[in-house]
Amino acid sequence: MSVEPLTSVDRSTLRERVLQALRTAVTSGAYRPGDHLGEVELAAKLGVSRGTVREALRHLQQEGLVRAGARGMLRVNSLSAEEIHGLFKVRAALEGLAVSEIIASPNRAAAVAALRTAASAIGDAGADFAARVEADLGFHVRLCELSGNTMLVDSWRHLEGRIRVTIMSRDPEDAPAMMTPGRHAAIVDAIESGDLTSAVAVVEEHMAAAADHFAH
Repeated sequence: MSVEPLTSVDRSTLRERVLQALRTAVTSGAYRPGDHLGEVELAAKLGVSRGTVREALRHLQQEGLVRAGARGMLRVNSLSAEEIHGLFKVRAALEGLAVSEIIASPNRAAAVAALRTAASAIGDAGADFAARVEADLGFHVRLCELSGNTMLVDSWRHLEGRIRVTIMSRDPEDAPAMMTPGRHAAIVDAIESGDLTSAVAVVEEHMAAAADHFAH
């Protein structure tokens, strides 16, 4: 685990920087699911007060990145197989809605072009696991954004922490099996076809396969 000391940060932004540093440490896999997050240790590493760390950890708990375990000790969240399946079912519902709104939009062709670019970025990431994760999630965020429904995007973002924890729970050599341009191109092809039933089914199949993979 490696987080940079924040002693030189302007106090007016200290809370936000501590929160961002800890969020990044968790979502990048520097801390693994199940790892204990101790206030004293983190405060020492970051060069800040325990109260500042405690406040940041409370935010991470609300985001679903951190969970209270035995005796109230905070640990990086580790989703059960049931929770992972539930998470991806909600994603399927949200992204299925995004697909339906894009298909109904007069800007569907432009959305398809944007999504093809986003899918290609996954391949461009190559063997860099962190870059591939960002490109994969970037595709799905873009899908939601192109729906034009800001509430949909906000709902997806609310799940993002738990999505990242789920991905990071797998070995870097294993997780990329779900992160290929081809798997995502199938969604774009379905949107381009304009067949809503087929497109929603492709999204649901995509999410079901991912849930089975990450819950295994």
